[in-house]
Amino acid sequence: MSNTAYGISEPISTGGPSELDVVRNRELEKFLEDAGLYESHEEAIKREEVLGRLDQIVKTWVKNVCRAKGFNDDLVHEANAKIFTFGSYRLGVHGPGADIDTLCVGPRHAMREDFFGELHRMLEEMPEIQELHPVPDAHVPVMKFKFNGVSIDLLYANVSLWVIPEDLDVSQESILQNVDDQTVRSLNGCRVTDQVLHLVPNIQSFRTALRCMRLWAKRRGVYSNVTGFLGGINWALLVARICQLYPNAAPSMLVSRFFRVYSLWRWPNPVLLCPINEGSLGLAYWDPRRNFKDRQHLMPIITPAYPCMNSSYNVSTSTLRVMMEEFLRGNEICEAIEANKASWGSLFEPFPFFEAYKNYLRIDIATESDDDMRQWKGWVESRIRLLTLKIERDTVGVLQCHPHPGEFSDKSKPFHHSYFMGLRRKQGVNPQQGEQFDIRSTVEDFKQDVYAYSFWKSSMGIHVCHVRRKDLPDFVFSGGVRPAQPAKSESRSGSRSLGSAKTTSPDAASSRKRKHDEVNTGFSPKGSDASSPGESRELKRFDADIGDTSSTTLVDNQSTLPVPVPAPASGATVTETITVVQSAELTVGQQSGPHGVEDLGYDLELTNGVKHFDGANELQTVPPTPEQIVGAATSEEKDRIGGSSTNVLQSEGLEELEPIEPAPSSSIASAAFVVPQKPLIRFNFTSLRKTTEST
Repeated sequence: MSNTAYGISEPISTGGPSELDVVRNRELEKFLEDAGLYESHEEAIKREEVLGRLDQIVKTWVKNVCRAKGFNDDLVHEANAKIFTFGSYRLGVHGPGADIDTLCVGPRHAMREDFFGELHRMLEEMPEIQELHPVPDAHVPVMKFKFNGVSIDLLYANVSLWVIPEDLDVSQESILQNVDDQTVRSLNGCRVTDQVLHLVPNIQSFRTALRCMRLWAKRRGVYSNVTGFLGGINWALLVARICQLYPNAAPSMLVSRFFRVYSLWRWPNPVLLCPINEGSLGLAYWDPRRNFKDRQHLMPIITPAYPCMNSSYNVSTSTLRVMMEEFLRGNEICEAIEANKASWGSLFEPFPFFEAYKNYLRIDIATESDDDMRQWKGWVESRIRLLTLKIERDTVGVLQCHPHPGEFSDKSKPFHHSYFMGLRRKQGVNPQQGEQFDIRSTVEDFKQDVYAYSFWKSSMGIHVCHVRRKDLPDFVFSGGVRPAQPAKSESRSGSRSLGSAKTTSPDAASSRKRKHDEVNTGFSPKGSDASSPGESRELKRFDADIGDTSSTTLVDNQSTLPVPVPAPASGATVTETITVVQSAELTVGQQSGPHGVEDLGYDLELTNGVKHFDGANELQTVPPTPEQIVGAATSEEKDRIGGSSTNVLQSEGLEELEPIEPAPSSSIASAAFVVPQKPLIRFNFTSLRKTTEST
């Protein structure tokens, strides 16, 4: 195999696995089997039967459409439609119970209206079809349903052919001629999947490595395109690029190299599997040199099929920061695994989301029926990432959000779902003591966007409020049981000493109890007054005391997030301030806690005002250079790292790419995260203040 056979550059390393790599690879494959990632033979056969039956149904549908439109018998006889698969099923990495992404390709006279009309009616009348849910107004129109228990997402593309041949090749560029944008997007799912399989040197190694990364991303809470993280196709493209850079590596090696490369990747430099094809049909494609909108993308992962597009445009500053921290953690653990100091299980430990932050946003939705909830839930989930963007914008990027990719339900409340976002202050901001952020209008703006749903009903409600970690509802925890508070480590004694003089008054304790009792159950109907009872627990204001800053850690030194609660007697509003204090000594590049998340030993103080702290110099760090990447590579890789996508981009004139902030979202910046540098260096607040005074 030639070094230049795959990708846009030479491989970093063509080395194969050593004996130890073979052993580690067997351990990894055993871990995947034990994790239940492979479906049974019976389930595989059932899927094939469902796909065959679905193909027969769409062929019958097309003939019915031809008859209804008065075509002659010959054309009715020749009328045809064909089912294609894409996504995880086509890539061969689907697991038990996963849905199948399918595409129906029909002739030019079978319109999308017929697809959501006649075909929907046919499916609705079939007893083997359950939970039929059409979404004709989506960016990529889709019909979702279960066919004999198998979940199906069915797209439609009516191409400019009168007859669809059974051997139709959708990878040909000519299939895109004279079709609308929705058809182009629908076809590209299959076209991209086929190209990915064509562009990797070893499909089996690619599949195993991708299974690993999908499992890892789900357990670490970063698998969700809709909430601003990465979805299935994004992870497939990232893994495929690593396969190109290490063409002879075993899957275990690919997983390790994945974290090594992407923990040092210089975003917003794009990930490309092949040169961008400008095509001959005049379709718009991703090109930040020409398109202003493309220059705003923070984490471009470019699809290989024409027209090449950024598959990760949903990524925000906050979600990019979360993923970069996870890449760093993954790299550290893989290095430990290679040194026989850790096992694969430690890499795949679930992210302790509800232990990671002191403060959360809770988004509750409610309806009165299953059908309404299915529609309302899908719409709200598609809007949640906008709340992240609005908060980043309205707090000038200081308040960062970590959305949980799933929903939670209290079994005692039917037709209710809850979503959560972790909140923390951005590292590296300039000290500005006492700055306040009022996000009432932000929340109202978000709710207005949600209530703009075309199929909104008066029974569909949404409520947004702030909740502290200690007041989280039990149903968010495994088994509905709140875990015991972990013991505070010795390294956090400094934090405890800083807060030793603090006391909690009876009024504050009473206020906390009221806040806990007033569980966020109110819902605000569309157009309701913000001061209505349903809004009594609505998040009113965040005050952030951002005076004491050390930007080199991945945790906050302190943040103050006040929330108004009703006063005991008069009903007036008082401000409940949450002050977070961290240990005075910080370690650059060191994880902040046992899980690499915010210090769980922070002290909590409830006051009626904002407490200020002295400022400190901001420690500046920059993204890694190619030389730093080489420093992290092996001796063989050092000779080849120059062939990475960074140099290719330079040859294409894209090395100066920086995302430009959109006018309405001025807080979104490209350098939203800080990459710790080695070696570890210790600083403390005292020395930093002295430095400040001396200057």
